[in-house]
Amino acid sequence: MEILGVIIAGIIIGLLGKFVAPGDKDNIPIWLTILCGIGGVLIGWFVYDAFGGDVTSGVDWVRWIVSILVAAVLVVIASTVTGRNTSKRSKVKSKLT
Repeated sequence: MEILGVIIAGIIIGLLGKFVAPGDKDNIPIWLTILCGIGGVLIGWFVYDAFGGDVTSGVDWVRWIVSILVAAVLVVIASTVTGRNTSKRSKVKSKLT
């Protein structure tokens, strides 16, 4: 059941990470956004625990914020690596012409 929860949280966190990411990151595929979200959840929880995050009885908002920020970083990296970020290319093309 925990794996299903991470996948569902990864979908939500991935979309939030895409929203929080700076610039035009809307051009990466949805499956890559979901993978970034799942990675953001897992890495975010690890980072939170590494810096002394405590388990609370309620919703741990700081853990979720860290996960969203990590997912945003992963979305930026994925957009850069896949080369689908066209905002830089259009600026370079306009400077050349």
